[in-house]
Amino acid sequence: MKVEILGPGCPRCEQTHRNIINAAAELGIAAEIDYITDVNAIAQRGMLRTPAVIVDGKVVIQGRIPSPREAKDLLTKYNK
Repeated sequence: MKVEILGPGCPRCEQTHRNIINAAAELGIAAEIDYITDVNAIAQRGMLRTPAVIVDGKVVIQGRIPSPREAKDLLTKYNK
């Protein structure tokens, strides 16, 4: 599973990144997690609001921080 967190490095984006990493660790899911902070790369993906979370190419969150529970639910749902 590939997870991308998109955001310019603001505290909200950092929290999203931590929540996803912690959820993967707690669930024992070996996900490839990339934190993309480059504004041009974010724009190329069509993201207008950050933080954003993309799982296997699908935008699952945009413009808000997922709670720790939601992060776990997302990773469980998309874990193949």
